[in-house]
Amino acid sequence: MAETNRMSTHAISNALTIDVEDYFQVSAFAPHISRCEWEQRECRVERNVNRILEMLESQHTKATFFTLGWIAERYPNLVRAIVDQGHELASHGYGHQRVSDLTAEVFFTDIQIAKEILEDVSGVKVQGYRAPSFSIGEDNLWAFDCLQRAGYRYSSSIYPIRHDHYGMPNAPRFAHGVRDGLIEIPATTLRVFNRNLPSSGGGYFRLLPYAFSRWMLRRVNSGDGEPGIFYFHPWEIDVGQPRIAGISRKTRFRHYVNIHRMEPRLERLLSDFKWGRMDDIFLKRAGQAGALQDR
Repeated sequence: MAETNRMSTHAISNALTIDVEDYFQVSAFAPHISRCEWEQRECRVERNVNRILEMLESQHTKATFFTLGWIAERYPNLVRAIVDQGHELASHGYGHQRVSDLTAEVFFTDIQIAKEILEDVSGVKVQGYRAPSFSIGEDNLWAFDCLQRAGYRYSSSIYPIRHDHYGMPNAPRFAHGVRDGLIEIPATTLRVFNRNLPSSGGGYFRLLPYAFSRWMLRRVNSGDGEPGIFYFHPWEIDVGQPRIAGISRKTRFRHYVNIHRMEPRLERLLSDFKWGRMDDIFLKRAGQAGALQDR
C-alpha cells in the first residue's frame, strides 16, 4: 500500500508558483515604506528571479510566475526570459495593493493595466491572476466579476485558512467555478481535525521542518487525489536583502525566519514532487471536465 501511495503521489503534477515582487513591496512593510519610495530602493528582483530560473532549468521544471505590472515595466527583459524558458506568465496586479483596500473600480483598473503591460511586454496572453496577500475573501467577492470582465480565466487568490491578515476558512479547498469562464484555484490546505492547515509554502514553508511540509503535500496528493499549489517569492531566497527598520517583532520574524534555508529546501522540494504550470494543470483539466463545480 505504501508503494502504491508513493507511485500515485508521484504521478500527480503540482503547480509551482512564484509571486514576482521585491522585498520592499511586501504588504507587511506598507506602513513603513511608502510607494513614492519604491523608485529609490535597491531593486533585487532581477538577480533573484534569474537564480530561480537557473534552479528550475537544472531541475527541468516549469512554473507560473505571478508578476507585478510595476516590475514588468522596469524589467521587460526579465519577463521575456520567463516566457522564453517555457514558464507561464500571470498577473499579480500592478502595484501590489490588497484587494480588500480597493473599490471595485480601482481594482478593475489595476488588474486591467497589469494584464495589458504583461501582454505587451511578453507577447503572450495572460490568463491567471493572484491577489496580493490572498486578499479576496467573503467581503469582496465582487472581485471575481472584475476578473471575468478583464478577461482572466482563473484566479488563485483565496486561502481557505484563518489568518490575521487574510483567509476564508469556509471556502472550497480545491479548484471550482466562480463565474462563467472563470475558476478559483485556492492555495492548498490539508484538512485535519475539522481545520484547514496551510500547505502551500510561503512563510510556513520556511518556519516548519521540511519533512512536515512534504508530508502535508503528499497527503493532499494521495489522500485527496488533488494537485497542490506551492508558492514563494524571489526575496525569500535573498539572504543579502536590506533589513527594514522600525518593523514589529512579529513582522521581522515572519519575513526573515530561515531565509538562509529556503533555497536548499526548494531544491529538495523540486526533486521530491512532480511540478508544472497552473494553466497546464488546471485549465486543461477544467476544459476536459467542461466546467468545475463548487466543492
